[in-house]
Amino acid sequence: MVRRRGWGGGAAHRSYSVLVFVLLASLDNVAIGLVPPLYGPISGSLGVSQRLLGLVTAVSFLVSAVAAVGWAYVGDRTDRKPLLMVGTLVWAAGTGGSALAQGYPAFLAAQLVAAVGLGAVGSVGFSVVTDLISPRRRGLVMSFWGLSQGVGTLAGTLVGGLLGAADWRRPFWLLTVVGLAATAAYLFTYDIRRGQSEPELAGALAGGAEYDYRITRADLPGILARRTNRWLVLQGLTAQAAFGSLVWLPVLFAQRAQAQGYSAATAVVVGSVFATLFQLGGVLSIVGGLVGDAVQRRTPRGRALVAAVGILAALPFYLVLFFVPLRIDVPDGGSTGAVVGAVLASVVTEPTVGLSLLTAVFALALTSANSPNWFALIADVNPPEHRGTVYSLGNLVNGVGRAAGNGLVGVAFHALRAAFPPPLNYAVGLAVFQLFFVPTGVMYWLASRTSPRDIDAVRTLLHERAERL
Repeated sequence: MVRRRGWGGGAAHRSYSVLVFVLLASLDNVAIGLVPPLYGPISGSLGVSQRLLGLVTAVSFLVSAVAAVGWAYVGDRTDRKPLLMVGTLVWAAGTGGSALAQGYPAFLAAQLVAAVGLGAVGSVGFSVVTDLISPRRRGLVMSFWGLSQGVGTLAGTLVGGLLGAADWRRPFWLLTVVGLAATAAYLFTYDIRRGQSEPELAGALAGGAEYDYRITRADLPGILARRTNRWLVLQGLTAQAAFGSLVWLPVLFAQRAQAQGYSAATAVVVGSVFATLFQLGGVLSIVGGLVGDAVQRRTPRGRALVAAVGILAALPFYLVLFFVPLRIDVPDGGSTGAVVGAVLASVVTEPTVGLSLLTAVFALALTSANSPNWFALIADVNPPEHRGTVYSLGNLVNGVGRAAGNGLVGVAFHALRAAFPPPLNYAVGLAVFQLFFVPTGVMYWLASRTSPRDIDAVRTLLHERAERL
């Protein structure tokens, strides 16, 4: 089980490699956030309903999650660098194909190709990043990893709405070029050693030994038998049903703009900017990571408890956000810059906008404690060769939940239309779907009860392996 090789890469090389990893994590979420703000223009161009485009997004979430399991299992057994490069090229090809699509079937096929590639970036990338982080700082560093994904989603929403208002194909072309550039940049990163961040393995690895344990099929029952893994995986079903519905935020605010008499093109820009502003609270995931680290040092239940409290406390803020009246005052038919400037100014000049922004910041800040602590817990309760696979299994359930949330909320909007005229039907539908956060918080509390034993078991296992190395 021992091989020797150099660490590879100095401090500058390591910093460059980390930067590329974060960029890749961000870009795949740009691709995810690109389509929802453009439902209106794309549906008009392809001659299909917005509900069918919502179905594309929902199915893409699911396909990406299923593909991630295969990518992650291979990544936990082999060299991870080539897999990340191939995955990035695949999603870039699918994004470019989306720009070329002239009909709904071609657009759907291209989006599914992109989804397959996206599955590699998250699952294999997670495995690599956990090998860079010591257990004491996992919450903080994983908050940056999660933040890069959140920023990517926001960037996708903003780029889609701003660049795509006049021509919906332009954002897809831009993202394709950026994806190809990221693949080229990844060529020059170095291979991060598996297990190099674990204190129990530090002495053996410093002496030149190689942690050469790899996942096998025989490990899968043990992975599923680990009780904390079960709660961490299952919580994604309900959490992502709620989070998945939030991709319709740009549509809610666009509908509010149209209800106040604005044109469709102006409404798309307004919806994208408002949705981007209202998700800025996700930046505070750094605080959630820091708090998770601090509480974890006091009790091994810490990370799961922080996530549980954050999820449950956010629910009333979301309900306020969807229903608070919002007065929109922008130049209808004006340039994109003029509309964006008017929206930004309204944060200060219009009390309803300021109140909505404050409410959204609190809601997103609280729920963002979920992400870094979920990432860190997966690393804490699993040995290095299992992490990518466990992450991908969690991501698969996340994908099912997000697909359900994204797809079913569209059906709910349509059903509610009879009783609640737009945009009220969107507000009611989104509010109902946030109730899925309640069972999510309960499952994190249950994980807090099982995680101490599972963390201790991993540390004992790594100590034993270090002695053999």
